Amino acid sequence: MPWTRNEIESSNSIFPVLLREVKSLKKPFSSAREVHVHVTQSMPPEKREIFKNLEDWAEKNILVHLKPAEECWQPQDFLPDPASDGFHDQVMELRERAKEIPDDYFVCLVGDMITEEALPTYQTMLNTGDDTRDETGGSLTSWAEWTRGRTAEEYRHGNLLNKYLYLCGRVDMRQIEKTIQYLIGSGMDPRTDNSPYLGFIYTSFQERATFISHANTARHAKEYGDLKLAQICGTIASDEKRHETAYTKIVEKLFEIDPDETILALDEMMRKKITMPAHLMYDGRDNNLFENFSSVAQRLGVYTTKDYADILEFLVGRWKVEEITGLSSEGRKAQDYVCGLPQRIRRLDERSQSRAKEARYVPFSWIFDKEVKL
Repeated sequence: MPWTRNEIESSNSIFPVLLREVKSLKKPFSSAREVHVHVTQSMPPEKREIFKNLEDWAEKNILVHLKPAEECWQPQDFLPDPASDGFHDQVMELRERAKEIPDDYFVCLVGDMITEEALPTYQTMLNTGDDTRDETGGSLTSWAEWTRGRTAEEYRHGNLLNKYLYLCGRVDMRQIEKTIQYLIGSGMDPRTDNSPYLGFIYTSFQERATFISHANTARHAKEYGDLKLAQICGTIASDEKRHETAYTKIVEKLFEIDPDETILALDEMMRKKITMPAHLMYDGRDNNLFENFSSVAQRLGVYTTKDYADILEFLVGRWKVEEITGLSSEGRKAQDYVCGLPQRIRRLDERSQSRAKEARYVPFSWIFDKEVKL
């Protein structure tokens, strides 16, 4: 006969202790930003075979877009040398240049840096792809070597921008560091559903978006007179462009060998919309931080809705989507939708821009709660 609760609690056994522990149990950690549960796909055997058969092709055509570490730039190449006698003077020169840069630019630069610093999340996301993931953490497949190599190169981006911002004295580093921790803890949900078709389309789009964003911050830095910062942002942009080239080549190959599945994946990804990797950004205060950061980037022309449409139009042209023949009826519908989407996005953006908007200012903790126009 089972013991009653009273018998358990009155016994000299360990049960009373265990019961008290169970009562007091609570989740020790929960993300600041919760994502929706999404479908995880499992490809049929014939689709999985495609990516296994592409490993030799990836070794010859994709890994060539990685650079050996000895040939890569490193963050220290652009920063004051802490081992030199002139380190203090170099830092003061950097800080003098930074004084001329407006606060809204720093909001964009910090947002870009935080996005880059959440790299552990992005590698995790890349490793959700069926048959393209790094199964062991040190796998020697071409797909795994690409993911690790690309991550190693991208790591330098956040590292460099973080150190620059630390030295410039214009930003609240503790609030920035909290935002990075929140973002990595929250993860991301690009809705690629473990499908390498969706995943490679997403990364093709996203790498081009980050290339454009960093290129525009480089242009602005040059206009403000900080040529060193312009060089930093431009160098990061060139890395993003190289990685974009690799991902677009993968999708181009998928269109060649499996056009119907690939066009359907492109249609699905664009209907879901490409979510920026830092969309769960949070600083412990502002529940609309990513939206506010994005509004400043839109106003300054760092990354805009027009850029979103231009990227899609570029990729549709790069992959010759309009020229694909022999598609299923669903594939032809997807083809029509995707090819007409850039113009639809532009029309919606024009209507949105034409509406009178009241100027609004919000404080950003990254710049000591100074208010910036959205």
